[in-house]
Amino acid sequence: MSTEKIYSMNNMLLAFIAVLIVIVLVALAGFFLLSPPDEIIMGQAEATQVRISGKVPGRIASYRFGEGDKVKSGDTLVFLDTPEVMAKLQQAQAVRSAAEAQNAKAIKGARRHEITGVYELWQKAKAGLEIAKKSYDRVQNLYNQGVMSAQKRDEAEAKYQSMVATEKAAYSQYEIAKEGARYEDKLAAEALVHQAKGAVAEMESYISESALVSPIDGEVAERFPQIGELVGSGAPIMNIIDMNDMWITFSVREDLLKDIKIGAEIEGFIPALENKKIKMKVYHMKDMGVYAAWKATKATGQFDAKTFEVRARPAEHVSDLRPGMSVIIKR
Repeated sequence: MSTEKIYSMNNMLLAFIAVLIVIVLVALAGFFLLSPPDEIIMGQAEATQVRISGKVPGRIASYRFGEGDKVKSGDTLVFLDTPEVMAKLQQAQAVRSAAEAQNAKAIKGARRHEITGVYELWQKAKAGLEIAKKSYDRVQNLYNQGVMSAQKRDEAEAKYQSMVATEKAAYSQYEIAKEGARYEDKLAAEALVHQAKGAVAEMESYISESALVSPIDGEVAERFPQIGELVGSGAPIMNIIDMNDMWITFSVREDLLKDIKIGAEIEGFIPALENKKIKMKVYHMKDMGVYAAWKATKATGQFDAKTFEVRARPAEHVSDLRPGMSVIIKR
């Protein structure tokens, strides 16, 4: 075979190989370009936050912890200056003292010398009654003998009956003095004491609100007012994050919920932690309502895909995972 024919055959083989390579490259390019991309579901790490606020208005006196500090349950976080509450406490204590004094007076009754005075009046009335009784008996005897007129007898009898009434009235006053206040008055005085004690207890509870404590173990996320600023009742002062109670929240279209169910395990990765992979367990699913984003597909003859809120907890503790970090799921 001549050299020209061999050379021609080699050129044809190279051309065929080149065309074959081009076809393969075009096929591969078409495969990758025409293949649908992975669906990306993006979520965000969240954690329980507790807002610290007071029941009473006051000024920020001092903070014991700054943003980022770790706190324990029961730690005092902030002190409030509440002079108005202190003044009201003093008023309530004064009212309580007055009520207790009135109650003691009602229980003890009249003073000793007052009882003595009433007793002497009763004795005086008794003595007058005895004299009136003797005078009446003498006049009655004389009347019976016919030496005393009926008018004189009637006058003596009237004086006697008057002294009987006077003695009874004096004895009643003596009994009242010994007994003291009436039972109803004692109950009223005792009720006033309880009312005053309740007012003091209420103000003392407000005083305790001048030192606010942390209800949980966590981390100080934010401090809102500055030292010296006035805060109202219920106004937020600090936020505490419970770093041990974290979850991931995803917004998922319903057409991507095929393998996402309550109790199912899903896998994702965290870009902020060098794409660290984590496993999560779904524990909550709820539609996001009419305000959520919809995917209109009616143009293709299908349906509108609604969005669901899906929450999942990491199967294991993830070091350095913080609220706000993104968590990605590829489907």
